[in-house]
Amino acid sequence: MTALSPDVGVVVVDLPTLPALVVGRVHHTRHTPMRRTFANRHYQWLLDLDAPLELPQWLSPVASFRPEDHLAGAPTLAELKANVLRCLGRDGIPTHGVTRVVALTHARVLGHVFDPMTAYWCLTDTRELRGVVVEVHNTYGGRHAYAVRPDPTGAASVDKDFYVSPFNDTSGEYALRFHLEPDRVSVGIRLHRDGGLVLTAVVEGVPVPATPRSVLATVARHPFMPQQVTTLIRMHGIRLWARRLPVQPRPASSKESVR
Repeated sequence: MTALSPDVGVVVVDLPTLPALVVGRVHHTRHTPMRRTFANRHYQWLLDLDAPLELPQWLSPVASFRPEDHLAGAPTLAELKANVLRCLGRDGIPTHGVTRVVALTHARVLGHVFDPMTAYWCLTDTRELRGVVVEVHNTYGGRHAYAVRPDPTGAASVDKDFYVSPFNDTSGEYALRFHLEPDRVSVGIRLHRDGGLVLTAVVEGVPVPATPRSVLATVARHPFMPQQVTTLIRMHGIRLWARRLPVQPRPASSKESVR
């Protein structure tokens, strides 16, 4: 479990066996100006960026992780890890002593991936949490990274400054909550604006060691996961547009990346 170390305020993370599949559900609720809720079965990968995903070649069509799909498009895992640490430093979070970066992310399935949210936990050798980087992708090809320092309960907050949905502008504040434990992994996001709750999104699941057998069973139960994510996001947007929810103009800087 996540706990405080003897040093006051230092969070120590009890990691599950890695690499792992995080099998569970994604929940999304839009609270205003119209309420809409959906939940779907879901899985992601939990990976140590220093330990490449090693599976039999015959599983590669349904489970391949490419570092260039993330942040500034780094060609190697080592450079992706360096980019994560640069994000921490950019936002004033010390990176001294960080030796491990654990990512909650999607892998490619039949060459396709879409990751609305990837979380990177940045840890020391003794599993002390220095910070978390949250990478957000939109359907316009843009991506952006937020760096935060969660408190001992896993809570953090950050101003919203990236255009994700055509039905929300870039104003507001995200309240975030992270759990990384042997029996539970989750990321919760709540968007607040002008004192009100605009939307809630939670991805959560149970980590399962990524053996060939578990990967095959998970993919069989949840086929074409990134394709489903892309399709569901677009269908959700079409339904909101059909109900005449106002569309917010996309800023020219909406393709901001991470360098």
